[in-house]
Amino acid sequence: MSLADWTTQAPWTGTRASLRESTGLDPAAYIDPDFFDLEQARVFERGWVVVGTAPEVVESGRLLVRRVGQRSVLITRDTDGALRGFLNACRHRGTEIAEGDCTIGGTIRCPYHRWGYGLDGTLTAAPMFEDVPRTEFDKHDHGLVPVRVETWGVLLFACLDPDTPALLDWLGDLPQRMEGYRLDEWRIQEEASLEIEANWKLISENYQEYYHVPWVHPELAKVSRVKDHYRYQGAGMYCGQTTTPVSGDDRDDWLVLPPADGLDPSDAVSGRFVALFPNVLLSLLPNHAFVIRLDPVNPGLTAEQCTFLVPPSTPEMTTDDMTATREFWFDVNNEDVDICQRSQRGLTRGRVGAGPLAPRFEEPLHRFHNMLADCMTADSLSSLAVPQGDDGSSESRLGTSINPNPPTIEMEP
Repeated sequence: MSLADWTTQAPWTGTRASLRESTGLDPAAYIDPDFFDLEQARVFERGWVVVGTAPEVVESGRLLVRRVGQRSVLITRDTDGALRGFLNACRHRGTEIAEGDCTIGGTIRCPYHRWGYGLDGTLTAAPMFEDVPRTEFDKHDHGLVPVRVETWGVLLFACLDPDTPALLDWLGDLPQRMEGYRLDEWRIQEEASLEIEANWKLISENYQEYYHVPWVHPELAKVSRVKDHYRYQGAGMYCGQTTTPVSGDDRDDWLVLPPADGLDPSDAVSGRFVALFPNVLLSLLPNHAFVIRLDPVNPGLTAEQCTFLVPPSTPEMTTDDMTATREFWFDVNNEDVDICQRSQRGLTRGRVGAGPLAPRFEEPLHRFHNMLADCMTADSLSSLAVPQGDDGSSESRLGTSINPNPPTIEMEP
């Protein structure tokens, strides 16, 4: 298909069908370089993309360099503590200002001709530029180009498009749904990064469904049993599920760390698993969180940043204290990496047509694919409608029983 075709509704017929009639995405969505470039422009360069964690940029003068789609942005805090974002390009001749995260003090400085900018982006220095004065040159007209940046909980977001709805509109009910965890107080315990030879969507899709758990994750199935999975999905640009209770009958790897103080009865016994569109996978347990940020590199390669978080009530820990939890997650993640890479190889070498989705287990994929289609076909995201949540009926539960420990938000009238 041509690039123009993907911006129309025609190639999304299987996605737009009802769940019981829907199909997955065309293989081109995972392997075609032209689709990838268009997706970068229409999804990652217009949506709210997670680019890191809030603790990475707590202090004024710390500068983060992040890729958003195929653009580069700078993120810092000014002297008043306000979060700031800018395109990573000097306003003189467009030179890249910084290559990687660094501490800069009070000035953002271009390495080429030493133009300097305040932490609020204003141009403060253009050395020797006035030796032969220009007509009507005003430094105030040549500040760094601003980029929208926000935080929610521990997550740091950037958005390049001024027309995209506000972050809270994008998140929908998720802040309210998870407010009992007080995620803005959690701290980074450990981090790790890896590269996966698979399209970013395959990684997210794999996370969203538990259809594969008994066969791909036999050990995970002992603490995240299929029968204990329930829907955890309200209005917002996310797909969610929960397991409750989190079992420790056969393995207690998830339960060895001390639980967070102050959780309500549902949060205290449940695991929340949310794929936040487009690029974050948030696994939230009563005593820790495992966050995966997906950064697409090319159609068949994704950089994955993994972060372990613990609540503020958890005492300072050593590396050894995290061993059981870390090894459990990495064992599970390695199994996911292997199957996602096999999926990528199958799509690349086989290129069979899109198959039917399993309504019982793959409703989140249907929701995810429609969010993707919405972004790819919209001329602007200014009127983007976030998907709505479930109504609590047996039909919306799609074969699961009634949650024995429903989240507080789902108990409200």
